[in-house]
Amino acid sequence: MTNSGAAADIGSDAVLDLIYGLPKKYRQNARFLTNNLTIAKLRKLKDGQGNYLWQPSAQAGQPATFHGYGLAEDENMPDVAANSLPILFGDFKRGYLIIDRMGVRVLRDPFTKKPYVLFYTTKRVGGGVQNPECLRALKVAA
Repeated sequence: MTNSGAAADIGSDAVLDLIYGLPKKYRQNARFLTNNLTIAKLRKLKDGQGNYLWQPSAQAGQPATFHGYGLAEDENMPDVAANSLPILFGDFKRGYLIIDRMGVRVLRDPFTKKPYVLFYTTKRVGGGVQNPECLRALKVAA
């Protein structure tokens, strides 16, 4: 976990600490995971000369990068606030495991709403951190 260095905000130095806090072997496939409001804050970060750190892609159809790493948007990530973890960075393919159980269970109900037949379906999916060494979080200072 890396601290943001700024009270209730994100500093550009903290983002660099987050990137280089991840072991080198996991940085090659790493990306950022955050929500759209945090992406807006990242896009506004500037260097000492006033240039934006966020660089749009020079090639059509290629996603923009931040410090050379891709960015994924997830609305379930928290907003930037004191003591929150608004940014995850790492190799999610190696660090997070998704369990997708094969098949869909179907229950046919011809009795509840006659003359109609109702169908209830269930699919099981889960996931969790498999290797915490592959992932880092940025914690906003209080």
